[in-house]
Amino acid sequence: MKKAGILNRHLAGALAELGHGDGVLVCDAGMPIPDGPRVVDLAFRAGVPSFAEVVDGLLAELVVEGATAASEVREANPAAAGLLAGRFRALSYVSHEELKELSAGARLVVRTGEARPYANVLLRCGVFF
Repeated sequence: MKKAGILNRHLAGALAELGHGDGVLVCDAGMPIPDGPRVVDLAFRAGVPSFAEVVDGLLAELVVEGATAASEVREANPAAAGLLAGRFRALSYVSHEELKELSAGARLVVRTGEARPYANVLLRCGVFF
């Protein structure tokens, strides 16, 4: 058994399969999940695991070259907006509807237990060299 890093075998395996440019949607419990991408549902109960915990865990495992969030997050969920602005230099914003459309092209969806609105981000994988 792994003793460090991500222990969830489904998530660890999915992350190992990602390549440069692949999209990973990290979403709250209320985000509609598109058909197509692989889904790893981590939600245990409302708020567990939190959006922040999952984002930080993924950032410890992935190289991220860009991130996209819903512009509505800035007004509707200042805590999530602050978290995203603090974690991603190359953060862009689109409407929530456009984020839902873009998420259909993601290779992986990671659902958190977050129960606050607009706690969603689409990550674009980079390379470590």
